Amino acid sequence: MMYMTLNIQTDVEIRSLLDLPKLKSVMENLKMKINKSELARKMNVDRRTIQKYLDGFTKSKERSRGSKLDAYYDIIADLLSEDNKQIFYYKRVLWQYLTDNHGLQCGSSTFRAYIARKPEFERYFKEGHRLPSRHSIVRYETAPGQQAQLDWKESIPFETRDGEKVEINVAVLLLSYSRFRFYHMSITKSQAVLVSFLTEAFEKLGGVPHELLTDNMKTVMDEPRTEYAKGKVNAKFAAFADDFGFKIRPCIAGRPRTKGKVEAPMKLLDEIHAYQGKLSLSELHDFIQRLCDRVNQSYHQGTGMIPILALEKERNSLHPLPAERVRSSYRIHHKLVKVNAASMISYQSNHYSVPAGYEGKTVAIQVYDHHLYAYFNTKLLVKHPLSDTRLNYKEEHYREQLQRSIPGYPDIDELAKKNLRTIGGVFE
Repeated sequence: MMYMTLNIQTDVEIRSLLDLPKLKSVMENLKMKINKSELARKMNVDRRTIQKYLDGFTKSKERSRGSKLDAYYDIIADLLSEDNKQIFYYKRVLWQYLTDNHGLQCGSSTFRAYIARKPEFERYFKEGHRLPSRHSIVRYETAPGQQAQLDWKESIPFETRDGEKVEINVAVLLLSYSRFRFYHMSITKSQAVLVSFLTEAFEKLGGVPHELLTDNMKTVMDEPRTEYAKGKVNAKFAAFADDFGFKIRPCIAGRPRTKGKVEAPMKLLDEIHAYQGKLSLSELHDFIQRLCDRVNQSYHQGTGMIPILALEKERNSLHPLPAERVRSSYRIHHKLVKVNAASMISYQSNHYSVPAGYEGKTVAIQVYDHHLYAYFNTKLLVKHPLSDTRLNYKEEHYREQLQRSIPGYPDIDELAKKNLRTIGGVFE
């Protein structure tokens, strides 16, 4: 800013607009009139600006502009409240949820900075703060097609929209070079489920990685690998690996960081908790697949590549798939059957009970690990051990049916037990 000195009876230096009140005081004492037009011309501002500063105007030292995220304050407060069943372990998860469901349009770094400025929100995330690992991690990379890493996100408690409380598991297979991954939601973690998932994943890839890095899960290892012992691979899983042509590389027990490429992205699945009480199991399955697609199509900071694009290069280095008859032997096959009027379903000429209320509906059955599983949509209705008996009942199923047939019977429990003893084939 230019400055000027007015030579009157008292020298007044005008260095900036903030000096104008001093000029006004002096001129008033001298009973002299201020030439506002001349001041405006010399200071290169509007005449009205001169008047404003003569009247004592000063700029605020702090900007009072609010954040556009303030419009989401109440939504965020509700989502983080004690009354809400949804859980947000990370600010990034909350940001993604608001982006997907409430039209939030800002970068994740901007969002995190906003949360940090709100002590009431910041406390929510600090309560469950995770300490950084004390172990140093040596980063290593593998050639295309060389390795895939396998793990489970286990026993995730989830409450459905209907209030049903279940535990789900998500299997994760990640190709080490491209970071392309597959997610598979399952109620169980049996070996049959695992090899069926791997079979379908390899088929979608169009090939098989040279080796599979895994922890010491019981479906893979009969005896864990340690620093002092190489461990023992399960015979059935070893046969599966031989059929598909990959080597099994178990990590040393207690060192999950060895397969850090698949361990680190596991926290992405914590987004599931953001939908507690909001989704059916079928919708949760679809959400997990959308989450997987989103990650596969996103820039990976570690590799500088987008997994789905990097996969094209990796595919060329995979082993070929085994014959269809081999692959088919490892798949869990789905079959649709209709529930009859007695709430029974048929499998290999024998009948198995399901809960009352599904008469006439079509359900899916799967058979593996010597058990029959019946599902309605993705809801598990019943698990029966396979049997050579003609009629196979769960006692509670028969009791429900009997109660519907003769409502008001004085001792329905005793009658149910008596009839079932006669029928035989009851599973507790």
